[in-house]
Amino acid sequence: MTMLGLGSYGVAWAIGVPGFEAPINPIDAFGLLRFAADLGLKLVQIADNLPLHLLSEADQNALRREADQRQMLIEVGTRGILPEHLQTYLEQARFFGSPILRVVVDTADHHPTPEDIIALLRPQLPLFEQAHITLAIENHDRFKVQTLADILAALNHPNVGICLDTVNSFGSLEGPEVVVKTLAPYVVNLHVKEFVIRRARHNMGFEITGAPAGQGMLDVPWLLKTLHQHGREFNAIIETWLEPEATMTATIAKETDYVQHSVAYLRTLIDV
Repeated sequence: MTMLGLGSYGVAWAIGVPGFEAPINPIDAFGLLRFAADLGLKLVQIADNLPLHLLSEADQNALRREADQRQMLIEVGTRGILPEHLQTYLEQARFFGSPILRVVVDTADHHPTPEDIIALLRPQLPLFEQAHITLAIENHDRFKVQTLADILAALNHPNVGICLDTVNSFGSLEGPEVVVKTLAPYVVNLHVKEFVIRRARHNMGFEITGAPAGQGMLDVPWLLKTLHQHGREFNAIIETWLEPEATMTATIAKETDYVQHSVAYLRTLIDV
């Protein structure tokens, strides 16, 4: 069964985006959990913009306790695949009862080749199997999706799959049709990120930007139907893209509106 949840990149402006004005009262992991609960959701995905390993032991215990009290599931995400870091986050996933560990391969100072990725991950996958946790590699914009599929085929392990983001691969000149067609057999997690492609105001080029789910160009019913045909279990996580408004207060208000409208639309298609 697919559950609908809210990711920390669904409220990125409310958390704080480096290089931009900071929110007056930034959302932390507890705030994300409570916001999702107020929306009637039972799932959050806490990724690298709210790094869980930086929480104190007391805060980690309190976060897990609050999630248990609210009967909510926490999925864990991070960035980077070097062994020490990945094992730290495997323990985080185990601690919070996350069925997956979503990972973005690249960090600011590590951009491994496909061969490096295979060599780094292969010896770690038995640890994921022992923990009953699946490593979910997100399609980011550096690799074509066929390259990611080739990596998954080479690893050939049931505890590794794809976290499919519906927008990221535009950075590799690939839209949802080719992304879904190529990666659907491997999908173990889904980022529902609505998008709109439109001409720039000056008419010289195009812009890809976000919208509330159901109000853009993403065919969500087709997406869900296609992925379900391949039989792997996955949860659907709301993420948002939006340009900043004139003030951070207005930006966060717009982001909140995006999330609320996305939940209202997606709960007609996905069990909450």
